[in-house]
Order: sequence, then structure tokens, then C-alpha cells
Amino acid sequence: MLHRKKNCLNAPGTLEFHEGILWGDIFMGDSAPSSKPQQTVTLTDNATGRKFEFPVREGSIGPRVIDISKLYAETGMFTYDPGFTSTAACESAVTYIDGDKGILLHRGYSIKELAKKSDFLEVCYLLLHGELPNPEQKKEFVTIITRHTMVHEQMQFFFRGFRRDSHPMAVLVGTVGALAAFYHDSLDIDDPRQREIAAHRLIAKVPTLAALTYKYSIGQPFVYPRNELSFSENFLHMTFSVPTEPYKVNPILARAMDRIFILHADHEQNASTSTVRLAGSSRANPFACIASGIASLWGPAHGGANEAVLLMLNKIADKKNIPEYIKRSKDKNDSFRLMGFGHRVYKNYDPRAEIMRETCHEVLGELGIKNDPLLDIALELERIALQDPYFIEKKLYPNVDFYSGIILKAMGFPTSMFTVLFAVARTVGWVSQWKEMIEEPTQKIGRPRQLYTGSPERAFVPLDQRK
Repeated sequence: MLHRKKNCLNAPGTLEFHEGILWGDIFMGDSAPSSKPQQTVTLTDNATGRKFEFPVREGSIGPRVIDISKLYAETGMFTYDPGFTSTAACESAVTYIDGDKGILLHRGYSIKELAKKSDFLEVCYLLLHGELPNPEQKKEFVTIITRHTMVHEQMQFFFRGFRRDSHPMAVLVGTVGALAAFYHDSLDIDDPRQREIAAHRLIAKVPTLAALTYKYSIGQPFVYPRNELSFSENFLHMTFSVPTEPYKVNPILARAMDRIFILHADHEQNASTSTVRLAGSSRANPFACIASGIASLWGPAHGGANEAVLLMLNKIADKKNIPEYIKRSKDKNDSFRLMGFGHRVYKNYDPRAEIMRETCHEVLGELGIKNDPLLDIALELERIALQDPYFIEKKLYPNVDFYSGIILKAMGFPTSMFTVLFAVARTVGWVSQWKEMIEEPTQKIGRPRQLYTGSPERAFVPLDQRK
């Protein structure tokens, strides 16, 4: 028998929790005839002396997990894990992240290779189907997505109900959710063909709705999609062209847009993806599920981070003020924080940021932008962060949100559209995760539990007797 002890807080080999619970030693043992030993963890209840054993499962790569699916049934207790930061709520084969090593894989492929060698629709196919397409499969997939880009003509009336100054994310949440009212032939989640059609429609139509949202906000006429253009070219054309003159898509900007979409396509079980899965677990239709993900993405702690970068740059206002704000960012007692630096998951350089940094400088060079005050501030902050020992020691490198904000501003997008673009890219990740969850035989409705701290049951006091 192999014996491995956990780090302890109170006694050798144990980790004490509330209610007298001890996590015992992790050990390997042949509890049943098997060619591979079953790894388990033993939980001891100090109050009763009872011991409970739970299996330890291993994925293809990454940390092991303790399977506590029967914890409540066997012990009458739950785990307490605010934010689910130590809880695996599902099995998934879509995306893998190793934050310590700065690794991001989609179906086993490095994000760096995908961003440099692939295009967005090829990555969409990969996320949906698990493998890169061959030439025939890619041609067919591109054709399908291209022919689904138009939205029902009556959708235009939805936009008229919104104020012109509505936040674009509010409009996108509403219009994506409304797709379920128009496409009744792809709402049966038990039909594999309908699931596939819904996935294609979402990937194709969310960019169109995003472009319509932008046009509505600035009072310009809607622009229909063009089938001869690539995915990213089409999006830029719908967003920036006007009927009064021809619009030629800049290939450098189209490639930058494509890379932004690739780098934001999926990111494991983050807040919005978990929201989509939780909504989907109730068997809600796919359009409603994606709308719920968009609503979650809208939060400034999630998809709004690149918008927050630009707000921070506006606050700094001038390059001469940078030393003051750098000093403030190092002061733990100061509320100011440099947005776009560091990452909750990545404790190393964000692998997406390296590609985004290259793309950022390509875009700025192509557009010939040299005298934009905010971009000057951003580039100076980047220089400092990559050289300052404090930032290097703390691993506070510029992340993907820092560079994407600079690129999108340079391309002409208002900050209110930044999170909308994030949603366009992330739709394929949400759809892939939703599809995977629906096809999981053991899938059940999500139902987190709680540690109740309110009043115990008490008698009702009539109004005239209350003091």
C-alpha cells in the first residue's frame, strides 16, 4: 500500500474543518479486484468516529478530483466552497487550462498554434466536433455558417423598442433570447439534428445581431451580411460599412478580428459558461441558455474587463501621471488597481496575451496611429510592466483584456461594444459546452446547496403584538 499524507493545519497527516471533520490520509489500495488500484480519500467524523471513503478520479491531464457526489447521502453533510473555486461541476473534453504553466488547449491544441495557423470558423468546428476539419468538412461548415448569417426580417422591430442610448449588451441579451420566438424548428434539445442546427444558427446570427446593435446605437441603417466575405470580414463590413459608398475590408484588421475571436472562443468553466450550463441543465432552449451567458458576461468582473482597461487609461489621462498611478497600484491600502494586468487563473503569462500583443502592434502599425494619448499611455504601461521588478515578481503581466481593448479602440469600436465582441467570440464556446452537457448521459439539473445562517423556525407574531 502506498501512503501519502496531506499537509496539516492542526495535527500531522490531518486537515481540520468545522464540525469536527478531518480529511484523512490519501492512500492507494486494492479495495476491489482491478488491474489498476483504486485511489481513495477517507473522511473521519470526530463526533461519531465513523469513516467514509470517497474515490479519487483522474482526468487525461490536470489535477485529480475527489468524487463527493455521494457525500450528502453517506454523511448527511455538504462541502462549503464559495465561488466553486475548488469544485469540478462537470466533466468536459472541450478546453483545458493550466494557469501555473500558462497553458490553454482547445481539444488538445495549443491556443498559440490555433491563433497563428488557423481561422475562427475552423476553431468553431474543432470546439463543436472535437477534431479539426478536413478540407471538405471545412468547406461545408463555412458554407452552412455563411448561409445562416441573416436574421428574420421581423427582428428589426425588436430594435425599435430599445432606446438609442441602451447599452449594447442589454440589446444583445434581449435579441439573442428572442431568437427562440423565430426558430421553432431547432428548440427540441433531444433531437441531435435540431441541436446542430441551433448551434449553427447561434454562431452565425450572433455576429449579425451584434452589428445591428451597433448600427442601431449610432442611428445608421442596418447592413445585411455578404456571403462572399469571410466570417470576420463580414462582421467588419456589417459594422462599419454604409450604403452611400463602397467599403473595402482591410485584411490586416480582418485577421486581427479573427484572432480576437479565436483567443476568446472558450475558456473552460468560467462564470458565463457555468451560467449557460446551469441554465441548460433545466432543459431550457439553446437560445435562452446563450442569452443567460451573455447576461453573465456583461459583469465588469468578467467580460467587461477590457472596457475597464480603457476607463482606467482615461483616468490616468496623461503619460506624465503614470508614475503616480504605478505607485498607487503597489500600495495595498490604495483602492486603485491597474486593470488588464494579471489574471485570476493564470499565475504565469496569459498565453493569449502574447498573440494579442503581436496583433496589437500590427494593427497600430497598419493604422499609423502614433499620437493617440490613450494608446500612448497603454504602451508606456506595457513597457513598465514588462521591465519593472515588482510586476515581474508578482507576475502582473499585461493580459488579453489589456491588449484587446487597445486594438478595438484603434479599430474604431466604442468601449460599450467591447463586451459585445467578446460575446460574439464566446458563443461557440458556450454552444460547445452546452451541447456536450446535453449529450452527457448522467446530466441532471444543477442544484447547488447552501450553508444556511438565517433564523431557525419561529412562531408568527400577529401585527398588534409586535414591538
